[in-house]
Amino acid sequence: MAKESTKSIYQILWNSADILRSKMDASEYKNYMLGLIFYKYLSDNMLHHAAELLEEDVEGLIQAQEVYEKAYNDPEVKDDLLYELNFDFSYSLEPHLTYTALMRNIYKGKFQLEDLAQGFRNIEQSSDLFENLFEDIDLYSRKLGASAQKQNETISAVMKELATLDMAHQGDVLGDAYEYLIGQFASDSGKKAGEFYTPQAVSKLMTQIVLQGKENQKGFTVYERIIQKLIQFNEPHCCYV
Repeated sequence: MAKESTKSIYQILWNSADILRSKMDASEYKNYMLGLIFYKYLSDNMLHHAAELLEEDVEGLIQAQEVYEKAYNDPEVKDDLLYELNFDFSYSLEPHLTYTALMRNIYKGKFQLEDLAQGFRNIEQSSDLFENLFEDIDLYSRKLGASAQKQNETISAVMKELATLDMAHQGDVLGDAYEYLIGQFASDSGKKAGEFYTPQAVSKLMTQIVLQGKENQKGFTVYERIIQKLIQFNEPHCCYV
């Protein structure tokens, strides 16, 4: 990813953190941001993939949303489309629950936290892969605001900042965001016993040392397979021991 794009992502994340920083510590607002970013990632990828399945050329998420809504409301297309999406991704979202649709409601002043909460539940219940994925996000926490309206305004403000992230066309935005948030706020967020942050370069070096000469060895344990995948995908990670 270009340095300019990376800097832009970091600025967006920092601006988002500013909204929550005065309300809670980093161990809490990090979870809100990561959860919302991942929800956007799942939503954006689903919309773009739906457009591909429907063989529609779209320019951006708004057009992809329109294509998805039209197909979803077509009885002759809906079931096949949802089948393909669930087969490929193990989840699907109703059109009014996508991040793009929620942003539309935010700008119209019609956004409700319950819609976002329902989107979280739908993904978590769609597959064991996503079970409890958003459990660390309390959308109704009084730290977000003393009233439901204030809570709504706080989440809306964060979502507005994150809305400019291009999850589909700027490389590994999800990985970059995860690494930045964990690394930037590691000193404040590592409060669980045995939790620590390993920078990407160190992580890669460690896994290369462990697997030296074993790349093609059969009979790896599940843990060793995970280590091998870390090399292949070069992903930053937060470890629990």
